[in-house]
Amino acid sequence: MDFPHYSYPPGTVLGLAASVLFGRRRSFRADGQACLTLLEPPLSLLGAENVPPCGPCLITFNHYYRPGFDAWWMALALAATVPADIHFVMTGELTYPGKWYAPLGRTLSRALLRRLSKIYGFTSMPPMPPRQKDVQARARSVRVALAHAKEHPHAILGLAPEGGDQPGGVLNWPPSGAGRFLALLERAGFPILPVGVYEEAGKLCLQFGKPFRLDLPGGGTSEERDRAAAQVVMTAIARLVPVSLRGEFGEQP
Repeated sequence: MDFPHYSYPPGTVLGLAASVLFGRRRSFRADGQACLTLLEPPLSLLGAENVPPCGPCLITFNHYYRPGFDAWWMALALAATVPADIHFVMTGELTYPGKWYAPLGRTLSRALLRRLSKIYGFTSMPPMPPRQKDVQARARSVRVALAHAKEHPHAILGLAPEGGDQPGGVLNWPPSGAGRFLALLERAGFPILPVGVYEEAGKLCLQFGKPFRLDLPGGGTSEERDRAAAQVVMTAIARLVPVSLRGEFGEQP
């Protein structure tokens, strides 16, 4: 299978390096637009009629993965396509599972990603899968995201519920608590807008679905409500990616 050619404008790279060094704020949307000018072939956009011109809405997208694909291209493509700034909930650490350099990589990535979250004004979240030592930090990040939503009621928020790379890019269940987090943001006035991210026919593809509100049955335990919300959101995303990437969510009615 042919894959797109991903590259970065030298001016954007140098500007970002200077921002990291000196702590200057940057526009992620502007950086995304600059990067997409070099994407070959150009981005394939489907469901363009559903691209939100403004908020409020919560963009939820799959965490597409394959060896050699850099995950930040998902966010860059979304930021360049949506005609308003997106406030992303981003990971605060890269874990490098199974790699000999994982301890050093985790330390360096924490420092860099913390800097990037401040430069772009994003909310940083501990990595997935959840670790016991991150419980308090995760709760704090959730409060920060909810506070941002409350202070900016017309914002566009963006997050990948799965929270990390999935084998073969196939959709997988988000970690425990993700459904509750999505439901809290939706109840705060942010309709959920699903987006599918994938590569097909040598192109990077974004497919936007229609926004919706969660309509979950009452009752049940907190864990059951959490899983129900996650299932609804992931099923909506599954409809927007190729059948081979849908996993068990492709079997949902």
